[in-house]
Parts: sequence; C-alpha cells; structure tokens
Amino acid sequence: MIVVKIGGRVVKNALQNVIESVLRYPGKLILVHGGGDIVSEYTKRMGMEPTFVTSPEGIRSRYTSKEELDIYVMTMGLINKNIVTQLISKGKTAIGITGVDGGSIIGTRKKRIMILDERGKKRIIDGGYTGKIVSVNSQLISSLTSLADVIVISPIALDTEESTPLNVDGDQMAFNVARAVKAEALLLLSDVDGVLLNNAVVKKLSKEEAKELATKIGPGMNRKVLMAAESVESGVSKVIIGSGLVPDAINSALAGRGTEIS
Repeated sequence: MIVVKIGGRVVKNALQNVIESVLRYPGKLILVHGGGDIVSEYTKRMGMEPTFVTSPEGIRSRYTSKEELDIYVMTMGLINKNIVTQLISKGKTAIGITGVDGGSIIGTRKKRIMILDERGKKRIIDGGYTGKIVSVNSQLISSLTSLADVIVISPIALDTEESTPLNVDGDQMAFNVARAVKAEALLLLSDVDGVLLNNAVVKKLSKEEAKELATKIGPGMNRKVLMAAESVESGVSKVIIGSGLVPDAINSALAGRGTEIS
C-alpha cells in the first residue's frame, strides 16, 4: 500500500497526468489531494476574496472563515468526485471520502493562531476553521482498501467537540494517513522536482540527514522534510518528494525521480 499526495497546483494543471499514472500503477493506493487554487477561484465566484495569513516562520496559509469553510468543503468534494468519476470510468475501482466520513480522521479546531500582520508584527487572532489532525481510524481506512483499488481522500477532518468539518493541510493529512496504515511509501507530488540544495535535487536522505537539512532550507519544504523524517520513524518505509508534472509521475517517483527519505 502506498499513499500519494498531489498538491493544489498539480490538481489544477496536471490532474489528468496523475490519473493516467494511477491507472498504470499495479497495486492499491490512497490518493490525498489538495486544491487550494481552485478553492480560491470558487471563493471569488461567490463574491468573497480569499484570505491568507503568514506565520512567524514565514509559512503562508489559507484563513478559513465560516463562510469560506462551506466553499472549501464544496470545492474539495467536487475535486474528489471528479477524480473518482474518472478512475471508475477508466476501469479502476475507487471510493472517495473526507475525514468526516465514518469519523475516519478526527481533528481539533485551532482556537487561536499567531500571525505576522501587515507591519511584520506578531499578532494572535481567532483560528477560524482550520484544524490539526489528532487521530486516524486506520482500521476503517484499511477496510476500505480491501474494497477498492484507490481511496481518494479530501483534506477535511471532523472536529467532534464542535461538530464541524475542518480545513486541514493536505500534507498533514497525507503524513497522518501514511503513518496510520504503515505505508510502503508516501509520495508527495507537487510542482517541484524534489528537495533542492545548491540548485540541485538531493537524491537521498536518511531520517537523521533530513532532520538536519530541515534547519537549512526554506519554509514549506522544511516542514515537508521534517515530517517525512518523523513518518519514517513512525513506520512508513520511505517518503519521496517529487514532481506531479512529469509523465507517469507515480512510477517515476518510485523509480528514483525526486528526493527519497528513508
């Protein structure tokens, strides 16, 4: 069993490429998708302007109000069912879920978050409807994989205390699912070729090397690399960071294209 996460830009610009790669992959897999750019498009269509905040670490992320949460859930559901429709139409058995379905992925709403304001000063604001994953029902997800070739998961978790869905980071979703099912490999496919150091792709890292490198690279990728190391420590055999824009992206990554952390 492998877990594949495709970023929002891959969903927007190369989804068909990834679907064709899924069709070629001979085994079962879990596909976690993003879709932030498409969420922004629908938010604007609904007459609202997407809001983004920057953390003190320099990481830019979507701020999800109650109104935008509805659009987020709607858009992610649309992406999810589009992927499932195409896979089934081309011969794969596929099931599409969110973390809300069956209470498969439980999260907790971030009550407060710290951001940098327009003057570069730290400020604490209400957390909106973004969340952090606290548990994954591995038994439920594993049982679904016995019924289908592909499980497609949207990055939405369930907050049972507040009875609300939550926008959760797609990478966070993929890492938690991969750890829960003890995946043979976790592939993070985006619009970059891998982890870059001195303008060259780093081909292979041990978990110790990954932790050290995470302190030397930019925000966003440093978090991926650190979480990759933690995933390997938790039982995932390897994590590959690579491009979803190349032909047969899944098998290309498994064949060595990208950065492998193991």
